[in-house]
Amino acid sequence: WVPHRLGARHRAAPPGPQGSCNSGRCASEHSSAGTMGSSISGLLFQPPKTTPLMGREAFFWIDTAHGTKIPAFYVDRQAPLTILFSHSNAEDLGMIYGWFVDFAKQLNVNVMAYDYTGYGKSRDQQPAAPDKPIVANEENVYDDVQAAFGWLIGSGLRPDQIILYGRSLGSGPTCYLAQKLTEEGTPCAGVILQSPLLSAYRVVFDFRFTMSGDMFPNIDRVGSIESPIFVIHGTRDEIVPFWHGEGLFLACQRRFRARPFWVDGAGHNNIESLLRDSGAFFEHLRYFLDEWCRERDAHLS
Repeated sequence: WVPHRLGARHRAAPPGPQGSCNSGRCASEHSSAGTMGSSISGLLFQPPKTTPLMGREAFFWIDTAHGTKIPAFYVDRQAPLTILFSHSNAEDLGMIYGWFVDFAKQLNVNVMAYDYTGYGKSRDQQPAAPDKPIVANEENVYDDVQAAFGWLIGSGLRPDQIILYGRSLGSGPTCYLAQKLTEEGTPCAGVILQSPLLSAYRVVFDFRFTMSGDMFPNIDRVGSIESPIFVIHGTRDEIVPFWHGEGLFLACQRRFRARPFWVDGAGHNNIESLLRDSGAFFEHLRYFLDEWCRERDAHLS
């Protein structure tokens, strides 16, 4: 979940073509955007009070490239596909573990999730150096998702057996890693983006170009991802407007666009609960896994 208000909300309209701009208007937007960077970062990352870790035996620690350790869990169902989940900005592992135990059972997948640096139990450790505080920021989050992915690869999995799943803010590290894997010639099995953002600034402002200092520019990344992409978004999302999901879907390469799931009447935080009785949430995920990921994995195997 991203903050309900990052500042004065500007009227949102569907984004136009992405790129760079030298006009006076763009220069003015770049100037104002640059001054927002540090304050937006502080608002974007809102770690909750650390939630107790139930089922402690499932949790372990991972080393990151920036010198911290982050907690993670792995739900092992001996399944052929594994989900790597990147959570939202106001939750931690203790809040989602129970949900993903059931999630893994419902969809017959293994699930790995991790906390960002500065979230959950990672805050209990001493900084590696005085100039490297244990805080969440965009670069640390990218290191974190790569550390989690590296753990899976070190456990013997291939990239084409791993599905990257990001919810809200978690769409940022998910798109970053999916693009990186494509560039390296080892695309992942699939990508799931739930309530995703085009970029951080665009949650508040109708910027048609990526401004200096913007964070998680997913709109600039999805078009180069060569893995099946499944977008889920509530039509009444009050935090990340619905058109963010639409824009990301349209920016995907046509051959990798799975049919999106626009959840009628759903907001930002209630998609799963709204669909609990109908079973539609798992039904749509199962269809994506079966039609786009499991057949692909069987063929590659």
